Amino acid sequence: MEIQLNGKTAVITGAGGGMGKAAVETFLQSGANVAALDIRTESLQQLKKQFNGQLLVIDSNLTEQDSVEAAFQKIHDTYGRIDILANVAGIAQSATAIEDVSLEMWHRIFAINTTAVFLTSRAAVPYMKQQGEGAIINVASISVERPRPGLNAYIASKGATVSLTKALAIELAPDKIRVNCLNPGPSDTEMLGEFTAAGADVEDMKENTFRKSVPLGELIQPQDIANTLLYMSSDLAKMMTGSVVNVDGGRGI
Repeated sequence: MEIQLNGKTAVITGAGGGMGKAAVETFLQSGANVAALDIRTESLQQLKKQFNGQLLVIDSNLTEQDSVEAAFQKIHDTYGRIDILANVAGIAQSATAIEDVSLEMWHRIFAINTTAVFLTSRAAVPYMKQQGEGAIINVASISVERPRPGLNAYIASKGATVSLTKALAIELAPDKIRVNCLNPGPSDTEMLGEFTAAGADVEDMKENTFRKSVPLGELIQPQDIANTLLYMSSDLAKMMTGSVVNVDGGRGI
């Protein structure tokens, strides 16, 4: 069944990256109006030309309250509603022993992977409450269930995002706002190489560590994530809330 979101407005963060851009394109093809948020949006310019008024590209610092609130006001002013929020933005952590993790690194990872999810959710919810419905999907990581050594701050930040998802799901259920979480496995994006320790062979790690850790034998593709985000935001998933869905090729088993 082809999923159509005609008349809906979807906000996608981290829209300039591999997963985010795939999500933007998939939601546009479903008929949704899409607001694409990222601190770098150069990769979206061709889509902007192709989809014109259907795509609103906003340069936004997702860790700054004023920037996030201004972006959501602009989205609502442009399209008149906000139906879907897909929090795809995130950063990796180079494998680092806990004693070598600086407080600055810890704060930066939490700011982008967790605080940004809080800020965007807080900004979106009032509009969704006005409409009497909405869907929020947060992208976390399968590493929350199957940790890897040296990714301590990253895993903690994604674990916090999973917990926030469940807290908001129960809080917002009376308002018919569904909140779910998606755990990608090792994904074929530039970000994957950023998990390797300094000086490590990135391509060797991708092949012999990450790909071989996936029981189905392949890295997850950005389109796999985009397809799941589309489903979880649609009426086909209307009774899903507080769920954590693994799209990981079996990595979490």
